[in-house]
Amino acid sequence: MGWLFVALASACEMVGVLGLRLYSTDRNLRNGFIYFGGIAVSFAFIYMSFSYLLVSVAYSVYVGFGTAGAVIMNMLFFSESKSMFRIVSLVMIIAGVTGLKALS
Repeated sequence: MGWLFVALASACEMVGVLGLRLYSTDRNLRNGFIYFGGIAVSFAFIYMSFSYLLVSVAYSVYVGFGTAGAVIMNMLFFSESKSMFRIVSLVMIIAGVTGLKALS
């Protein structure tokens, strides 16, 4: 159950990052709700995961997958750089987070 909460928290963080991107270009109520709502729900899910998992592991996986997801989302939908260095760095983040999850 804890890992489900971490996955949901990471997904909500990506929604919040999308909202932040939209809110930074067009400050309206909808974009603000997506931004603040996504981040708030994300924190709620990660907090719930702490009842099942070690805080250090759950938070590290949450941040790693949230960061990787945000980078991938921005590369796909907002035309951010897709340089080889960024992709290799992204793979290293995912490998590190996956290794941390596998060893816990």
